[in-house]
Amino acid sequence: MSIPLFDEVEPLSGCVCEECARQRLADSVTRAAGTAGTTTPAAARVVIVAAAAGTAISGGAGTVVAAAFPHAATGSTPGHAMFPAQAAAPAAPLRLTRDQILDRAQRWVDAVVPYSMTAYWKDGYRQDCSGYISMAWGLGTSEWTGSLPDFATRISRADLMPGDILLFHNQADPEQGSHAVIFAGWADSAHTEYTAMEQTQPHTRVQTTPLAYWTNSGKYLAYRYKYLVATAGPAPGPGTGGTGTGTGSAGTGAGTAGTDAYPGASAFGPGAKNASVTRLGTMLAARGARSYYTVGPGSLWTDADLGATSAFQRAQGWSGGDADGLPGPTTWGYLVEGKGKDIGAAAAKPPARVSTETGYPGAGFFRAGQSNDYVLNLGRRLVAKGFGKNYRVGPSRTWGEADRRAVEAFQRAQGWSGRDADGYPGPETWRRLFS
Repeated sequence: MSIPLFDEVEPLSGCVCEECARQRLADSVTRAAGTAGTTTPAAARVVIVAAAAGTAISGGAGTVVAAAFPHAATGSTPGHAMFPAQAAAPAAPLRLTRDQILDRAQRWVDAVVPYSMTAYWKDGYRQDCSGYISMAWGLGTSEWTGSLPDFATRISRADLMPGDILLFHNQADPEQGSHAVIFAGWADSAHTEYTAMEQTQPHTRVQTTPLAYWTNSGKYLAYRYKYLVATAGPAPGPGTGGTGTGTGSAGTGAGTAGTDAYPGASAFGPGAKNASVTRLGTMLAARGARSYYTVGPGSLWTDADLGATSAFQRAQGWSGGDADGLPGPTTWGYLVEGKGKDIGAAAAKPPARVSTETGYPGAGFFRAGQSNDYVLNLGRRLVAKGFGKNYRVGPSRTWGEADRRAVEAFQRAQGWSGRDADGYPGPETWRRLFS
């Protein structure tokens, strides 16, 4: 193996923010790719160690060092990152909360970053499994499976929490089988399956995975990021019932401190797409809602999340607006602390058809992007009541503007106005329609 070469890279205006640090990293990779005769025939890449936001070295702008080194050949499927040891360099990892780690990991999931052991994504990180974890942990360089433990503390599998990793580094032959994944939460109450976020062929993915992995399961070790930060979240305020601020959605009850803090109501519901939705789904699956998810919990809010959350809320004995399927501090606290009752066998599988003519199901079913039997039966009832002129082809299971206008017309016919006639059915609108 050739001796790694070093090259000084000037910081951009001395700035140590993360964006500038990543830009320096990307720029250096580009320069290294165009340099000839400095490495082995394998494609040379650059390792950048930069001071990033909140991690300035010696109180000032950090020195950025580039180290070129050859890549090893790919290993077995799925693709893995196995690289020779790098020359030692002072790293400047970011200090992150668990939620920040998952949010960073979600960026590549959303971008569908293709797997490659030689290519670098636009944020400057190598597009393989260890490069992915290096990005999620905010390391100053794309590490490899042999060096990731330098930035972590070994833990037992039983202690795994979202943001930790499972890693197999084959020391005897690093090119065969080495791999690493991010642990995003347990997928069952027996802790035999979990949600894994990983960079593998053909691109970044999130899926339910057997503990510890599909192959070489017994050889995977659990690690926790050394620079993990715990931050206290705000205490929840008192709830007011079925408006989405009651026990189910955002009601009273003790909040959770540290990285388990409630992420806020805006993190959930139609259109939401973030790591908190993924974590909610994995926690619900572990409490008996696995059958609600045909593929596995993901970052995009769907009817599966709504139904699973509502099932969990009903299992606690809540009803009405307190079981509307939108998690608030109390629901979130029960899940992260393992409190309350699991979803029983009767409610563990979503019914093939929901009875919608008795009992208001909750506001969450009537929002853009929602598709369910509640919407269909609501539309049919509006037509039967004489408020169907807004439907061009008739009611469907998918909530749309025609539904909202029809509901608004019905509400105005009751003599309501303003927010009471906004086109979204509440408990009283529902009662009058179906009475």
